[in-house]
Amino acid sequence: MCKSYEKPQVLLIGGGMITEIQILPTLYHLQNTGLIGEISIVALNGPPLRKIAESRTLHNSFPGQSFKPYPDFNKVGDDEVFPDLFKEVLSDAPQRSVAVVAVPDQLHYPMAKEALNCGHHVLAVKPLVLKYTEAVELEKLALDKGLFVGVEYHKRFDDRNLIARGKYRSGELGEFRLGFASLIEPWYYRNSNFQNWCTTENSDMFTYIGCHYVDAVAFITGLLPTEVSIYGVEEPYPNGRMGYLWTDGRVVWENGAVLAALNGMGYPNIAPGGNSQGMTLFCRGENDGALVIHDDQYRGVKHSYTVKGDDEGDSYYNEVSPDYFKLLDMGGKAMTPVGYGHRSVENIIRAAIRTEAAAEGKTGDEALQARRHMIEAIDKEGVIATPANSSYNELVIEAGRMSITSGGRPVMIEYGDNPHVHFRD
Repeated sequence: MCKSYEKPQVLLIGGGMITEIQILPTLYHLQNTGLIGEISIVALNGPPLRKIAESRTLHNSFPGQSFKPYPDFNKVGDDEVFPDLFKEVLSDAPQRSVAVVAVPDQLHYPMAKEALNCGHHVLAVKPLVLKYTEAVELEKLALDKGLFVGVEYHKRFDDRNLIARGKYRSGELGEFRLGFASLIEPWYYRNSNFQNWCTTENSDMFTYIGCHYVDAVAFITGLLPTEVSIYGVEEPYPNGRMGYLWTDGRVVWENGAVLAALNGMGYPNIAPGGNSQGMTLFCRGENDGALVIHDDQYRGVKHSYTVKGDDEGDSYYNEVSPDYFKLLDMGGKAMTPVGYGHRSVENIIRAAIRTEAAAEGKTGDEALQARRHMIEAIDKEGVIATPANSSYNELVIEAGRMSITSGGRPVMIEYGDNPHVHFRD
């Protein structure tokens, strides 16, 4: 008989910004509340792990909590790299732990596949992979093993998008016809590790962040994207490598609607707020138009500080967003994370635990089938992005990369028995 599923260990692969500011604080909270067990973080080398371990924010917010670093930054040189260490850590971990893949886009596929082959559930930051066939392969592999894969499209857990989804699908917003969205990240991102991986041969700003709003439109409306064209403006990073640091995208949907998407890495460092972002959708009703406007940059909070923080993007005057991710003092020994960034990670972790709980009291093939049924049920709920319910995102990414590397040529998405992309004749 299967015992009750014990607290899963979490194996976090990647020591970058998203790990430090969103994923690890949520994991510390889930550990503090008894949902998960030991946390390990694997990185290419020691310095990023040291930075996270010495974070004053994390120390003050979660006193006494820590993670196991791989490699141990106290025992290896800063210049030593360990590109295959993640395989060893995944192999040694207890079966059906949760592997969190938070690495550059082009590394998602091999690391997620390795995690599944080692018998672990997977939480991957968006996009899941860069090719549709890779998404299908991971979907089949995970279902075969009874393992859950969730993609961290955190805007799905923004209340604004959940409200719009309910209103749209009840018919109150008519039919989507035309829209535009933008997400411009801060200029100082150019000085970060982005310049080592988000380069023209690997990714672009549409792939990295434009996918959020493509997924959001599909999530709200239920429509599928059918054509993508992306024009990229190339510029050098400080290290001289070239990147598509500004992108102008157009996504056509199955009903003929169009979404324009502007993305970039150029929001002024001295400007208030962390970035510039928002979405507007125009819809058609029977007798009148309908409208959705999400000003995701400005949340109605303004602060002016007596001192400025140490980060590059900190300013004396700040238009604070309370909605993506914040750590708040709600009593107790540790801070409490709030916001849709936190809710997204927590819900995917809980989905993996739900998958295991479905097999409680069962053995062998019966337990496997129970986990598979739960995975399929979560797929059908459609709230958490999974390979089965959101692989249109991989088709968009694949089409977008074809387009941007060809000067913006339109690329068609074909569905049916053999979903694929091809240039428009």
